[in-house]
Amino acid sequence: MATVPVTIEELKRQTGSEYSGGSVHAQIDEVATRRTKDQKTYLEILLRDGTASFPLRVWSDHPSRGFCSELRNGDFVEVQGDFIVTPAFGLEARNWNVRILTAAEKDELLTGPPEVQKKQSVDYSAIESFIASIRDPRLRELSLLFLREFEDRLRRAAGARRYHHARRGGLVEHIAQMMRACDALAAIYTALNRDLLLTGILFHDSGKLWENCFPKESFIMPHDFRAELVGHVSMGVELVNRLWHRLKEGAEFSSWNVLSPDSDLVRLHLLHLVASHHGEKQFGSPVEPKTPEAMTLHLIDNLDAKLEMMSSNYQLGKRLGPEVIERIRPLPANLVAALPAFSEEA
Repeated sequence: MATVPVTIEELKRQTGSEYSGGSVHAQIDEVATRRTKDQKTYLEILLRDGTASFPLRVWSDHPSRGFCSELRNGDFVEVQGDFIVTPAFGLEARNWNVRILTAAEKDELLTGPPEVQKKQSVDYSAIESFIASIRDPRLRELSLLFLREFEDRLRRAAGARRYHHARRGGLVEHIAQMMRACDALAAIYTALNRDLLLTGILFHDSGKLWENCFPKESFIMPHDFRAELVGHVSMGVELVNRLWHRLKEGAEFSSWNVLSPDSDLVRLHLLHLVASHHGEKQFGSPVEPKTPEAMTLHLIDNLDAKLEMMSSNYQLGKRLGPEVIERIRPLPANLVAALPAFSEEA
């Protein structure tokens, strides 16, 4: 009887307990030959799905060694067996066998787990709603132009390659949460230009549509040579300018000449938000934040990234004790279990 596959992230949550008779569907990121301390060779196959990755070690005496030696980067496989998370080696498979996925199974895997699909659909709808609420027609139409042209790529982009929201669709989650924070803060700090801040959030990581974007049929993120040469901050600045010039070619733009503030001043302030969102030159910003909106965007961006890393490490990190989880970079220290919310129930 076929088992329902689980995600790699779900398997990694089984800390200290064995998940018997399970299966995982994944793509092969890398097949490499390694050596033990005794110089015996074994295969290490890095498996990746839409949630996480883990290495499958194939020893020389494993029944599937011959089959695994023929596997190549990019292949889609099922690994069925027993899974356990150990402090020394992390997630391991035992008593396992492997096969190639069917075309239908591959398509289902690329679609992603239902709960992830639902969350990202809700988040994308939230982005659309926030953009629709922008009162400045120039910023609103610029944002809509961006979504019309790049929706597919945005839905596939990650928030980062490794540290936070590092998964297909992670950038949508990151932007939506930042917009929610912006909406709350703008209600408190009423001097903030909410329209500008929402637009800056949409565009701040727009260069990652090339720097951190997954292909349509793969979980393996390529290295885009343009992003390597220029970087996502510079690409975001260039994209804003390109879309703005397209906006100027439209029939409506001339009617906006009477609007205040001046259109080119609006463009320059938006460019500043994109260029300064890393906060400091040593962290990749060509310029430091010099306006309230630029400073707010930088702080919201940093907050959402750090809280996402902490949340992930609470679930998947190595436990040094019941209440202590080993540090992951770039967090500054080990994590300690958070204080539960107050409850009047015993």
